[in-house]
Amino acid sequence: MALIEGKNPVIEALNSGRELNKIMLQRGLSESTVSKIVSMAEKNKIHVEYVDKKELNQISESHSHQGIIAIAKEYKYYEVDEILDIAKRKDEDPFIIILDEISDPHNLGSIIRTADAIGAHGVIVPKHRSAHITPVVSKASAGAVEYVPVAIVTNITNTIKSLKKDGLWIAAADMDGEAFYKADLRGPLAVVIGSEGFGISRLVKKNCDFVVSMPMVGNVTSLNASVAAGILLYEAFRQRCSK
Repeated sequence: MALIEGKNPVIEALNSGRELNKIMLQRGLSESTVSKIVSMAEKNKIHVEYVDKKELNQISESHSHQGIIAIAKEYKYYEVDEILDIAKRKDEDPFIIILDEISDPHNLGSIIRTADAIGAHGVIVPKHRSAHITPVVSKASAGAVEYVPVAIVTNITNTIKSLKKDGLWIAAADMDGEAFYKADLRGPLAVVIGSEGFGISRLVKKNCDFVVSMPMVGNVTSLNASVAAGILLYEAFRQRCSK
């Protein structure tokens, strides 16, 4: 079983039709906080249980549950082919985000939230040395994990090679590339974002089609991974909307 913690993540889980076993609400929460959740739970015949804050604190993984925790089935990961099929069914050029060892769950959640906002078809993460979907990620995504397909792969490089065979161009975000706003980010595209401390690994970068960077004039030489992803992905979104 999986935990979904916080008001917005639980509401989005209910909106998306995620199968929930029960919802635990802290006693004493205001009616305005819980009324929507209780109403949606009743409509979907999901059991609501009122408990003390201490009980929620004991099971919480995010330590930021806001007095609301849902018990759900484990998150369903997707296959890469399923993500490509989603784009095909929508008659859209595939737009995929590949994360090369993003280990901070808050960064992963934030990137998934951006992915939902810009209409990306999915996010790909490696099996090892990477954050996966947890209550912390769900909370950081404001519930966007319920809408954005996430695939786990054993080898990022092999996945990139396979996506290239499927007609996608692969853009790496790194310091030594062309300014991101000058690059053509339209068409079938996967954008690779590197890890917080080390960026994109050498082999992964070698297999990308081109590299884009974010010019900076300050004293700090890099941006937070989720901030960099947000800037780059919104530029791709802008270009694709004006296609």
